[in-house]
Amino acid sequence: MGVGDDRGVTTTTPRLAAVLFDMDGTLVDSERLWDTALSELAAHYGGALSAQARISMVGMNPGVSMRILHTDLGQEWRDPDESYRWVERRMTDLFRTGLVWRPGALALLEAVRRAGVPTALVTSTGRPLVDIALDTLGRDNFDVVVAGDEVRAPKPDPEPYRRAAELLGVPIERCVAIEDSPTGVASALAAGAAVLGVPNEVPLDAADGVHLLESLTGADLDFLSAMILKPAH
Repeated sequence: MGVGDDRGVTTTTPRLAAVLFDMDGTLVDSERLWDTALSELAAHYGGALSAQARISMVGMNPGVSMRILHTDLGQEWRDPDESYRWVERRMTDLFRTGLVWRPGALALLEAVRRAGVPTALVTSTGRPLVDIALDTLGRDNFDVVVAGDEVRAPKPDPEPYRRAAELLGVPIERCVAIEDSPTGVASALAAGAAVLGVPNEVPLDAADGVHLLESLTGADLDFLSAMILKPAH
């Protein structure tokens, strides 16, 4: 949008180029489903998953999460890939029947889509489960999807968010990423996006470039657009 100054010179006001949504714990209340599957896997292995180990898994990719679980159980010798296949089978059933929208998430997503602002789903969850979740989220609600098994370096590396911006053909610095975990926030910040943090299972600390809200019921398109103009400090 062009704006004239006192000298008649036209300047450009940055516009919101895209909104990049995390999935688990941000759009849908799926962390509780992961709680169920991970606790059941731990019991299957003859142990119990500690609360601290579970918290440390939030936002992590499957390989890291399985290694945390194995270490917590004192069973470091187990194969992370085998363990995740067990969890993925259980989560397939849970995703089909138990996904619930987080407060304000659907309304915000619909408002962004009505405004014609491009959207991306950027998640650490693998594509097989993401495809099931999209039955609830709506495949047409996202212009691109970046799943956790479709990048070389998952969150907290910046690659997932940079990849989403590249696929959309927009500058990452004019994108708002919405996240619920420290891992996801770190990924989006490192990529160069403005970040809206909406904590769920774990708290988020105030940081440069991060706006914090208790829930997405407090966010709308004007709020997201203002984040591009007024970075958090």
